[in-house]
Amino acid sequence: MNEGFKRILAVSAALIFSASVSAFAKERVTVKGSTTVLPITQKAAEKFMKKNKDISITIEGSGSGNGIKALLDGSTDIANASRQMKSKELDAAKEKGMKVKEITVAYDMIVPIIHKSNKVKNLTIDQLKAIYKGEIKNWKEVGGSDENIVVVSRDTSSGTYEVWHEKVMHKQDVTPRALLQASNGAVLTTVSKNPKALGYVGFGYLNKTVNKINVNNVVPTVKNGKTGKYPISRGLYMYVNENNYSKPTAKFVKYLLSGTGQKMVKQAGFIPR
Repeated sequence: MNEGFKRILAVSAALIFSASVSAFAKERVTVKGSTTVLPITQKAAEKFMKKNKDISITIEGSGSGNGIKALLDGSTDIANASRQMKSKELDAAKEKGMKVKEITVAYDMIVPIIHKSNKVKNLTIDQLKAIYKGEIKNWKEVGGSDENIVVVSRDTSSGTYEVWHEKVMHKQDVTPRALLQASNGAVLTTVSKNPKALGYVGFGYLNKTVNKINVNNVVPTVKNGKTGKYPISRGLYMYVNENNYSKPTAKFVKYLLSGTGQKMVKQAGFIPR
């Protein structure tokens, strides 16, 4: 093998190695938590990564509680949450020397949903509470047909469940007969297939496969959610540890809060800040 050919091989090998290093040198941002905030984050991350090819964003929807746990144990850069952190979670962060920052990224409403064949149009908070406690068991008791109500709820790791538990249940337990689901999408699918079912999802998940229900005769609209007139409204949050707040993480959060990012919040069906 002549010297010239050896030099060509050496340069080629160096270029391949350089390209390989470049391909794996992306700065990474990990996001875990709320399935409600998930579609907002996914839309924003997709656009963000197209403009920032040196940053890779990994997103996991596992529930608000699990996202906050991941922030506390250091396995995520951002915790998505559809509820505010609890006092015990903030205390745990403080004990670890963490400086947690709460960022409101959007607003949302939790909307009761029923099967397309169900003709009920409105339920009061008191009626919803009685249904979810198991005190009202038949649709005819609230103006529907003579059918047993199948109660569909989120599991306890869900921020959506936490808000429902506080604003509808007034911190009383849901009936043990309730069908517990791990995500908004799972609730939507379950209710769309069961004519007797009653469930609840974030406003951004509403679609034509189910009927939505007014609460206290207030229609779940963007305007009513933003003003707080709709009785089951809430903020949607990102939590970060400012002691370990990387530049790529800060850049992504800033992008989501920008005019462009907030347009995507609206496109995802939620209420901009």
